[in-house]
Amino acid sequence: MDHVRGPQAADVVIEYADFECPFCAALSVQLAERRLPRVFRHFPVRSSHPRAWPAACAAEAAALQGRFWEMHDLLFADQARIEDPHLWERATALGLDLERFDSDRRSESVRARVRRDFESGVRAGVVTTPSLFAHGAMHAGQIESKRLDALTAGID
Repeated sequence: MDHVRGPQAADVVIEYADFECPFCAALSVQLAERRLPRVFRHFPVRSSHPRAWPAACAAEAAALQGRFWEMHDLLFADQARIEDPHLWERATALGLDLERFDSDRRSESVRARVRRDFESGVRAGVVTTPSLFAHGAMHAGQIESKRLDALTAGID
């Protein structure tokens, strides 16, 4: 099941992102400010962001305890600190069961979930992050505020 934020709507923004990508963090803030209905999918680019995959697994482990979006926001808020000790600090701050969190983030089912999102992006033509789908069209790379307004007009 996808991670959906915002009101249920016919039109929604689909966002492929990497927790280590600074452009993804900026886009996440812009999307949150606009309160656009959106779907988040993982697209960890390991070649340039080696901690993106473990961060995605941490977000999925938090999701298994009902805290995906909270972990999502914490990861994007401080991208310079996403090594294991910092992931545990975030899990503690969210009140997660740490043993379960650590076990889940290393599990095959969590890795399969992240891989599924990544592969769906590849099939959709995603090659970089962020990649945003709005009104059926893909928009890749850094998206400035005015451009985002134009791309998402009519989605609310």
